[in-house]
Amino acid sequence: LDPRLLRGIQHRSEETQACLAVIKARDTLVRTRTRLVVHCRGMAKALGTRFPTCSTASFHRKAPEHVPLALRPALAPLLEMIEQITTAIRAYDREIEAIIDAKHPECRTLQQVTGVGSVTSLTFALVIEDPARFRKSRDVGAYIGMVPRRQDSGDSTPQLRITKAGDPLLRRLLVQSAAYILGPHGPDSDLRRYGERIAARGGKNARKRSRVAVARKLA
Repeated sequence: LDPRLLRGIQHRSEETQACLAVIKARDTLVRTRTRLVVHCRGMAKALGTRFPTCSTASFHRKAPEHVPLALRPALAPLLEMIEQITTAIRAYDREIEAIIDAKHPECRTLQQVTGVGSVTSLTFALVIEDPARFRKSRDVGAYIGMVPRRQDSGDSTPQLRITKAGDPLLRRLLVQSAAYILGPHGPDSDLRRYGERIAARGGKNARKRSRVAVARKLA
């Protein structure tokens, strides 16, 4: 065994784990609410009714008046549950803001980047925890699994998918931030132009590769 191949493992502190638990609990509620909203829309569509276009946060307010009479016994409890989940998500949002103000003020600096909000900045700070353990900033991209796999045969070097190592929640949040930066509402910036140059190369999944590249730059 060559000891030089080994690397030390740094465990997260109990306080960091507790703060991450708040973010992961919120993420579970957000995904649950999305599934409930999609289910309600699907049930109504089967009877020829469409709910108005709106955000998931406002769905419980705008949907009730459009529920078909035949579906009210089935959808009314779900709409009440969506409302309760929305209230709980807002409570988690306030808790996240309190954690940032009390323990992680550096997140406010991270939020200066367009598309990066409280949840993404705090998740990044908690997952990285100690930036000094990385020798260079490029190592962070590999740490959260946003660098391509390698498979060199000598004759060819195929382009493979990213490794998807590390924390999946942080990786998803960074990709969402990158999607906003590259989207129609994202203002002009170095990150946006960087992603547009990659997308302009064309090829299969060019837009998807550009979002991943911008997310890696964010990290």
